[in-house]
Amino acid sequence: MHEFSMTSQIVKNVLDEAKKHNAKKVAEVHLVIGKLTFLGLEQVRFSYKVLTEGSIMENSKLLIETKDGAVKCSSCGYEGNFSTKDDPLYHMPVPTLQCPNCGGTVNIIGGRECLIKSVKLVVK
Repeated sequence: MHEFSMTSQIVKNVLDEAKKHNAKKVAEVHLVIGKLTFLGLEQVRFSYKVLTEGSIMENSKLLIETKDGAVKCSSCGYEGNFSTKDDPLYHMPVPTLQCPNCGGTVNIIGGRECLIKSVKLVVK
């Protein structure tokens, strides 16, 4: 479950930042998670709850914003969404990573991020 290890790193980074500012409590954490990370959002929320117990992050509000994937074609210059196909082997739609315009090879230009957008700290 890579959600737990990813969330563990997020919690560590927030706690490090809170310490720098002598925060008494973390009130809110806002994340941006790209759909191509394939992170399960419910698993991230559960991991966050478990990992923040007993810390200054306990009971903080977790906001998760998702970001769609995007590709750019090296042949025709197309930028935008991509096609998916249902593959029973993976039990979910998987990106084809072919240009929907010309069928050429594409590069992923968005949707792989997992970042901390903002943190609200209580410092008094």
